[in-house]
Amino acid sequence: MNITQDNQSLIKRTSKLFVEKKLSSNSDWNILDIGCGYGANKYASVICDIQDLSKHYPNKKFVKLIEKKLPFKDKEFDFVIASHVMEHVEDVEYFIKELERVSIQGYIELPTMLEDNLVFENKKDHLWHMDFDDVENKILISKKVQYFEPVLTVSSIKKLNEIFRKSLVLELLWKDTIDYKINKSTEKTFDKILILNLLKKYFSKRLRMFFK
Repeated sequence: MNITQDNQSLIKRTSKLFVEKKLSSNSDWNILDIGCGYGANKYASVICDIQDLSKHYPNKKFVKLIEKKLPFKDKEFDFVIASHVMEHVEDVEYFIKELERVSIQGYIELPTMLEDNLVFENKKDHLWHMDFDDVENKILISKKVQYFEPVLTVSSIKKLNEIFRKSLVLELLWKDTIDYKINKSTEKTFDKILILNLLKKYFSKRLRMFFK
């Protein structure tokens, strides 16, 4: 049963700890970490970023990303890591296809909608909200909406992650394909939420005046 499952395409929730153990037990894998900035995974053999970080990683192979297409051959890697990258990418569909193209499998880490709204830096830098459908096993993607004003810094949220990680971070493991769905009705939904909030405030005020 387990052998059959291992041969099937999948995307599912995982944990960073599980992925670290998986990578540590496969030292012969060619592993790509993309868009990691200064925090590359220690098991990565190749690092790719839009910044020139070659001096920061003297003992790793560093490749600077210049064009939209990833500068790698088809299925060049055994594993690819994209941690807190996808929410920044303008053409998110193309990026997903590129991850599938260059690797057999990989790990995707994303902020939940809650974390996305909590952090000051995310307000301008993030383009997409991400969620995961555990029934259909696919990433749910929608345009970023700021539902409330942020109250925390990146350093603050990192401390909260130690306690509330499951509420703040999506950890996903995929093999062969990355199933996803883009919701294009986000703006209309948000308009309804705004209108509903205004109505609640209006009637709440009217009731307070009535019972004075």
